[in-house]
Amino acid sequence: MTQAEIKLCSLLLQEHFGEIVEKIGAYLIRTGSQPLRMIVSDTGLLLDQVKKALCVLIQHNLVTYQLQKRGFVEYEAQCKRILRILRYPRYIYTAKTLYSDTGELIVEELLLNGKMTMSAVVRKVADRLTETMEDGKTMDYADVSNTFVRLADTHFVQRCPLVPESPEKPEAPPPPAPTLVINEKDMYVVPRLNLVGKGKRRRSCDEDNGEHRAKKQKRDGESSEPQPDDGIYWQVNIDRFHQHFRDQGIVSAVANRMDQTSSEIVRTMLRMSEVTTSSGAPYTQPLSSNEIFRSLPAGYNIAKQVLDQYLTLLADDPV
Repeated sequence: MTQAEIKLCSLLLQEHFGEIVEKIGAYLIRTGSQPLRMIVSDTGLLLDQVKKALCVLIQHNLVTYQLQKRGFVEYEAQCKRILRILRYPRYIYTAKTLYSDTGELIVEELLLNGKMTMSAVVRKVADRLTETMEDGKTMDYADVSNTFVRLADTHFVQRCPLVPESPEKPEAPPPPAPTLVINEKDMYVVPRLNLVGKGKRRRSCDEDNGEHRAKKQKRDGESSEPQPDDGIYWQVNIDRFHQHFRDQGIVSAVANRMDQTSSEIVRTMLRMSEVTTSSGAPYTQPLSSNEIFRSLPAGYNIAKQVLDQYLTLLADDPV
C-alpha cells in the first residue's frame, strides 16, 4: 500500500471507531500479521484495550485472524476492506433506491454494527421508521421483515459464518481460536421468524420515569428469552453491491454505444443472472432468447424476431 492509502485507512478508523481502534488498526497495517502478545507490547496499550479493539475490528470484518501451526493466533488488517468505508454512503443510497427507506435503514444498521441478527435489525429499523412517521402511525415488524427477505433473496445481505458443531468429546480443550464456516447454500436462507409488533417511539424523560419501574421486570423477562434466530448473524454483502454498480456501468455503456432497447435487453440478462453468477465472474449464466424474451419488462413491447436481431448485433459487436 502507498503511504497515502495507509494514512487514509488510519483516518477512517479514527473517525469511525476512535483512537484506540485506530492505533491497533494502523499498527497491523504497517507490520502485517501479528500475535496478541506483540500487539500489546509494541502499541503500549493495556491487554484489555487491545482485546476490545480487535473485537471491534473483527466485528466489522476489518481484521481477520489465523491460527498458526505453533498454536498461537495472528491478526491481520484488511486494508481494502477499510477503504471501502468510503463507499458506505453509496451502498446505503443504493439500498434506498432499490428497496425504499426500509432497505436503506436495514443496510445502514448492518454497516454501523458490522453483524446483527435479523430480529435485532427488524426491531431497530421499525423503531427508527416509526420515529419519522406522523403521530398515531407505526411501522409493522412484518413490513421490515419482508424487505429484509427481499435483500437476502437478491444477495445484498448474507449470513455470517458460524462455529460448526463439534463432534469431539466435551472434555476436549477448545482451540485457541474458532474456525468459522458457512454452507454456501445457506448463506441467503432467512430463518422463519414470527415477529409480531410495531415500532416504538422514544418517550420523554418524564414518561420513561413514570413507567420504568412498572415495566422493568416484564422487559427483563422478555430480553432473557432467546430469539428464534439467536446465533444467526447477518452482514452486508459488499461484493454484491459492487456487482450492481458494475452492471449499471455495462448497461450505460451499451446505451451510449447502441440504443436504449439494446441496453434494456442487457439489463434484463444481467438481472436474470444476478444471483446465479458470482460477482467476479467474467460471464453470466447461459440464457436462451426465449428466456430473455419472457423476462423483458412488461411495458417493453418488442417482437421476438426483433429481440433476436438485437441479440445478434450484441454478439457481433467486438466490444
